[in-house]
Formats: sequence, structure tokens, C-alpha cells
Amino acid sequence: MRLLNRSTGNPDYRDEWFDEQCGGCRFWIPLSGDLGLDWGACTHTDSRFDGRVRFEHDGCEHFPVRDDGTFG
Repeated sequence: MRLLNRSTGNPDYRDEWFDEQCGGCRFWIPLSGDLGLDWGACTHTDSRFDGRVRFEHDGCEHFPVRDDGTFG
């Protein structure tokens, strides 16, 4: 996907980014319905993706893990 900030298919993808994906960020809010299984909105004011819908396996440099450790 060309809109991904961090594509897992990119050879430059860092191993630590697997644990810093949008779906595990405390500022990621899943969409309702079936779309919410893979897509959600970023609500982190420091992220350039704030207010944008993102794929759950994408990520950015402003990742804080969810307090409960859940994903998606």
C-alpha cells in the first residue's frame, strides 16, 4: 500500500516496529463495523496522522502502547 507510513513488506522495515503498530497504540480508535477490524482513526495530537484513518499495521514515531496491552 502506497499510503502506509511503515509497510511491513518494505525491506527497510525495522523489527521493533512490529511492536509499535497503530492497532496497539492507545490513541488509535477502531472504526465501527467490519472496517474496524483493520482500520481506525489516529487521535494523537503529536502525530502527523492525527485525525486520519490508518491501517492497524501501520505506525509512526509517536507510538505509546495501550495500558491494557490489547491490539486492534
